Amino acid sequence: MHLLVTGAGGQLGQCLADQLKAQGITHTLLSRQDADINDTVVLEKIVADNGITAIINAAAYTAVDKAESEPELAKRINEDGPAALAKLCSRFDIPLLHVSTDYVFDGNQETPYLETDQTGPTGVYGQAKLDGELAVQRHCPKHIILRTAWVFSEYGNNFMKTMLRLAKERDTLGVVADQFGCPTYAGDIAKALVHIATQLHTAEQNKSGTQAHYGVYHYAGNEAVSWHGFATAIFEEAHKQGVLKSVPTVNAISTADYPTPAKRPAYSVLSSKKLLAAYGVAPSDWRVACHKLLAN
Repeated sequence: MHLLVTGAGGQLGQCLADQLKAQGITHTLLSRQDADINDTVVLEKIVADNGITAIINAAAYTAVDKAESEPELAKRINEDGPAALAKLCSRFDIPLLHVSTDYVFDGNQETPYLETDQTGPTGVYGQAKLDGELAVQRHCPKHIILRTAWVFSEYGNNFMKTMLRLAKERDTLGVVADQFGCPTYAGDIAKALVHIATQLHTAEQNKSGTQAHYGVYHYAGNEAVSWHGFATAIFEEAHKQGVLKSVPTVNAISTADYPTPAKRPAYSVLSSKKLLAAYGVAPSDWRVACHKLLAN
């Protein structure tokens, strides 16, 4: 097995690199600086020369608000890129594992979203990600689309790191309390993707044995919470471990109090039951991940 990871410079890409190194799995990492995912000539050579057996696409345009004023760039990275990768994987008859988002939903539901639920993005970012999913499904029969949400890690920019920085600068913070989702540790997403890729490889090698379960899956945290609740949990754990000397006052505010260019889903809780049944991957325990990250 030789995995190609695109988007290796992002927080998920860096977690994937850590996971692959830890497991001793042969891999090639491609960041935005190394190659454009739309550059099929370069990518085709990499796949052919290295005997790549699957591609994990962690490359994404994730600036949700900025996407409203940069729709062409969001489309290029989140739709055209996955389409190009899907066609490439189809030509080489290898699986594509593509990461998507809870933003493909409108957030009007009151029960955890299943893979079969109606999509309905409310902004440019979500629409581009959904179009990317559809392109992958259209062009590559051997696909895994993994939707995730509220990603945090030790790498890059994310909610957890922003909250810790603000907590050191201010005594009082206002955090949105009427948006609900499942925080997901990028290290756990990486572990899930590598596990799925390994299972798919086994299925490919052993045609009569393990079955390859292709399709759309959700993978997110095991507990739904508001941004306000997530921030409170981060501060309490950080204080307990001595990362913060004191816990700031966290005031609950509404979405209306904090207007943004892009509309966020009010409820984007994802059910991870299908992935657990097909691949034995349990949801991310975000409280345990917070504890470990702050300990380090």
